[in-house]
Amino acid sequence: MRSAKRNNAGGSSVFRSKLSRGAQRRPDRSHISRRPFVAATFAMTVDGKVTTRSFSPVDFTSREDKLHLFRQRALADAVLIGRSTLKRDNVRLGLPQGELRERRTKRGQTAYPIRVIISNKGKIDNRLKIFQSDFSPIVIFSTKRMPRKYQQALQKVAALHLSDAQDVDLAAMLRTLRDKYKVRTVACEGGPLLFRGLLERGLIDQLNLTIAPYMFGGANAPTLTGLSKEFLPA
Repeated sequence: MRSAKRNNAGGSSVFRSKLSRGAQRRPDRSHISRRPFVAATFAMTVDGKVTTRSFSPVDFTSREDKLHLFRQRALADAVLIGRSTLKRDNVRLGLPQGELRERRTKRGQTAYPIRVIISNKGKIDNRLKIFQSDFSPIVIFSTKRMPRKYQQALQKVAALHLSDAQDVDLAAMLRTLRDKYKVRTVACEGGPLLFRGLLERGLIDQLNLTIAPYMFGGANAPTLTGLSKEFLPA
């Protein structure tokens, strides 16, 4: 991972790696041969929390930071999210700004990135907002632990990739995105467990991090990599 630059926006400290300088510049991925370039974008409090201990949706960042998230999403060929974060935030993973969509098409990309969902057990509610919008394909990586009723519902609205393993092989997932879907860049938007899994396997190339002037506290409030005592034992 490259070193970071710091900017101040709306009372927050926004840290961006050198590769993300210039919101419309796509990253150089020449050092990667078998998978897409992966950039993760997160916001956290000054005490390192990304949400509260109840895991409830919470808005603690500035307007500029939200625009930064959309800009990073607009640079990618695919946007990646875990099931728990998708359920909590119930987002469509689109691009509201027409200007960003126009810039994508001028770069030779589709107007919207492919939307990719990761879930080991596959219990994804097909009533979520993401499935009510068809502006870009949805791809789900899960395992054969996904209950049959979920498979039947989700295969109508998404492409399913179900492995025989207990958990999703993240490296294999990225290779599939590259080989089958021609994805060169991925924007990871959480959550903490997905980010941690990618980080532990050396699959994060860039981290865009906003530090907001709030404190959540609580040992059970997750940090950037989940519960800190699990990732950083004493």
